[in-house]
Amino acid sequence: MDVWTLNEEELEPHAPRVLHSEEGASRVILLGLPEGELLQEHEVREHALLFLLEGSLAVSAGDTHAEVGAPALFRFDPAERHEVRATADARLVLSLAPWPGDGWHDHHAPDGA
Repeated sequence: MDVWTLNEEELEPHAPRVLHSEEGASRVILLGLPEGELLQEHEVREHALLFLLEGSLAVSAGDTHAEVGAPALFRFDPAERHEVRATADARLVLSLAPWPGDGWHDHHAPDGA
């Protein structure tokens, strides 16, 4: 068993901490996003869960937009484009599964796609 007290873990802005990584299973990342910082529109190849532990965020995905304070949970489908902006200093946990996602490396892609 592994245990992390997420609100007590040391964390610097712009320095995400990988808490757990197991290829083919999952990856869990703790990150700090200072107020006003933006993670420009992007996508990941895995299923993604974004847990907002502290602070507040404005999140957009397609036609959906949400502005919420902690605690909150966001779920993104693989390849779903989204943008995240901190409206107050935020502490987040990102969980990606499986890790790496399908197509992450050419040799993992089905039928060599």
